[in-house]
Amino acid sequence: MIRDLRATHSMTQQDLADRIGVTRQTIIAIQSDKYSPSLEVAFRIATVFAIPLEQVFQYQPSSPAKKTR
Repeated sequence: MIRDLRATHSMTQQDLADRIGVTRQTIIAIQSDKYSPSLEVAFRIATVFAIPLEQVFQYQPSSPAKKTR
């Protein structure tokens, strides 16, 4: 989603990183689902694109852990 938003706004990873105060590597990790941003960073991203947070990020609960005996 962030990649698409950046493309729509003609924004590089570095542009977004600079605007929200993180490194380009952080943007890469968020885009590739290797890192979940803090709530503050998530809000900053949504604010940059002027859209609600839930349009940028959606919570996907992981499946419950199986109990072993």
